[in-house]
Amino acid sequence: MPDLSRAANPREPLARLEEAVNLSSAIALEVVDSDVVRVRAPKPATLFGSGQVEALKERAASKDVELIVVDGSLSPLQQRNLERETGIKVIDRTGLILEIFGERAATHEGRLQVELAHLEYQASRLVRSWTHLERQRGGFGFLGGPGETQIETDRRLIRDRMARIRRELEQVTRTRTLHRERRQKAPFPIVALVGYTNAGKSTLFNRLTGADVMAEDLLFATLDPTMRAVELPEIDKVIMSDTVGFISDLPTQLVAAFRATLEEVLEADVIVHVRDASHPDSAAQAEDVYAVLTELGIERSGDVPIMEVLNKIDLIDDELALPDDELHVPLSAVTGDGIEVFRERLAAILLAASKIYEISVPVTDGERMAWLEAHGRVLDRTLKGETMLMSVRLGEREYARFNAL
Repeated sequence: MPDLSRAANPREPLARLEEAVNLSSAIALEVVDSDVVRVRAPKPATLFGSGQVEALKERAASKDVELIVVDGSLSPLQQRNLERETGIKVIDRTGLILEIFGERAATHEGRLQVELAHLEYQASRLVRSWTHLERQRGGFGFLGGPGETQIETDRRLIRDRMARIRRELEQVTRTRTLHRERRQKAPFPIVALVGYTNAGKSTLFNRLTGADVMAEDLLFATLDPTMRAVELPEIDKVIMSDTVGFISDLPTQLVAAFRATLEEVLEADVIVHVRDASHPDSAAQAEDVYAVLTELGIERSGDVPIMEVLNKIDLIDDELALPDDELHVPLSAVTGDGIEVFRERLAAILLAASKIYEISVPVTDGERMAWLEAHGRVLDRTLKGETMLMSVRLGEREYARFNAL
């Protein structure tokens, strides 16, 4: 039963309610009831007024509810008091999203990041056990164990575990940095797909790359980032990265935990923002995405071009006009309509950032000539004695890296 205070969130209440239901369904919770609860003056002790809490208790009891999800932020005190008043386990939006991430993370790094975020979130909450620290399966303990109220926690165990996770993540970050440096030595243009969760990034990624990334009508279907090579018109190889979906009120713990993963976006030559153009809150979702990008240090009008893909046009009334220009492409990742236009415009953006350089390479330096063939577009070559004169289209960054070889 989400708290959809209009003052706290400008979205359409019913759209926000639907998202909360979908979030719950994403981890196989059976939603037996949902409603919009207006909160005019949040109560420090319970968030809701006493009458609302009593009505919530009666309604939950009548439907044999085992878990109440509040689509908002609860303080530890509010969470504990609501559980005492209703006799039912209560979690808030942050707890629910952390639980989803706990089940979705497939890689070692992803699970470390989620567990660290969970521990930071729970550090001030004395209402949960920490038995999940020894658990091997998905999830992080929000939903397990009936009758949990206030359980004594071992703070030293929590601190020690967080310290160990941070040390492991530091090693992962160093490894990721080495991989990034290798890519810079043999660079290809990098395109990062970002967007609100369930906007269709993975479906588009699979269509462009021929990959088989999990793509379902499910919030946070993709959690661990994936990179694949793809060809574009006049560009032999581009590295495309599919990233975790963003969401409104994304827990700050998760933004911090996944910063190392999202740093791949900072390395991108072009950011492709995939939007669900059929969603009633598409504009609000877009603002949430840009807010996360800003938090990462990427401005909408910054140096890195941001291209908007208006996805799911197969679900839109034909009469609805959508922007259609160099930086906006309507398409359907499911049907393929508009894909070729997108490929052409993406290639044009990448090529616009390149220049034609006249480069002289000794004919005995086969390695550097091969590098130019692989990472640039050789337009002309002339043999002059022991030197090969080459006209090559390269990005400025690639040209600098070539000179550093």
